[in-house]
Parts: sequence; C-alpha cells; structure tokens
Amino acid sequence: MSKRTYQLEGMTCPTCVMKIEKLLKKTKGIEESEVLYNSGRVKVSFDENTVTSEEITAAIEQLGYRVVSEK
Repeated sequence: MSKRTYQLEGMTCPTCVMKIEKLLKKTKGIEESEVLYNSGRVKVSFDENTVTSEEITAAIEQLGYRVVSEK
C-alpha cells in the first residue's frame, strides 16, 4: 500500500472536491482518498500493483486541475 499527497491548483469550490472524490472512488486500486479543499491537497492510499501515482495524477489533470507537487 502506498500513500501520496498531491498539491493541486484550480480547486475553486466544493463542487470541485466532489468531482475529484467521485473520480477517485471509482478508480480501481485506490483504497482511501481525502480531498482537502482549504489546502488544495488530495491524500490517497493505493495499491501500486493496480494503479500508479502517474495514473492518478493524469486522471486528476483530465478533470482540469493541475498537480503542482506530489509527496
């Protein structure tokens, strides 16, 4: 199990949070996720054998948000 925190740009409202949460919940391999609107962060626990961090970043960016860093 891997854990990552992504710093995003472009989250402007609570609807943004819901869009990201919906995407992450339906992504195979993601065990837990938390979208933090005030800080612009997304915390994710995932199985690297099923989904990679790069795939998670790409999925978030397809929604129109920019991932500026990952820890």
